[in-house]
Amino acid sequence: MKNKVLVVDDEQSIVTLLQYNFEQAGYEVITAMDGQTGKKLAETESPDMIVLDLMLPNLDGMEVCKQLRQKGIMTPILMLTAKDDEFDKILGLELGADDYMVKPFSPREVIARVKAILRRTQVQTEAVEENDNNEGNIEIGNLTIYPEKYEAYYKAEQLELTLKEFELLLYLAQNKGRVLTRDQLLSSVWNYDFAGDTRIVDVHISHLREKIEVDTKKPVYIKTMRGLGYKMEEPKGE
Repeated sequence: MKNKVLVVDDEQSIVTLLQYNFEQAGYEVITAMDGQTGKKLAETESPDMIVLDLMLPNLDGMEVCKQLRQKGIMTPILMLTAKDDEFDKILGLELGADDYMVKPFSPREVIARVKAILRRTQVQTEAVEENDNNEGNIEIGNLTIYPEKYEAYYKAEQLELTLKEFELLLYLAQNKGRVLTRDQLLSSVWNYDFAGDTRIVDVHISHLREKIEVDTKKPVYIKTMRGLGYKMEEPKGE
């Protein structure tokens, strides 16, 4: 079965270019040229991947991303932006995008990014089908992580995590007690070059803390090691 990609962009030339290249690569493609239509298709067509432009009529890409995540739709999102602006990148990831690319871009690079993200989600699905036991699960305080299912629970309630948030949480948990630098986290969790954009790590750490820490100003799970990086610890007396 072909993977379905939703392309949302208000420039017809970009929609046509991406649709052609995705179809040549074996994907099913659906398209929209405004945010409201894109959001509706994301809700009704169950795409495997969304390629979402930042600047859209009716509803911009940031708002589309935000509203989908608020509805619990965790389909991976690759955000496209015409601005080489750190604020846009950080805010997009902050609202739940899994990755971003700056225009102009190569269609090959877009497809490579999409393939990498889908590969991870497909590994997740296959693992769930093949392995229903609890081997490999990680428990730290009130936090339980199921690597094979790409699920995490805090106090028995499932956490709504983007793919990158889950991968970061899992990597921290697998290295509990170890100090991990921001560069190490960028290299291990983001498997391509972010050219030293370590704020991306900080944003994701902040999101994880909001979901698993009682007091984000006094975290007991993910500790900041000043001048070094971060460390996952077993909480005391939670």
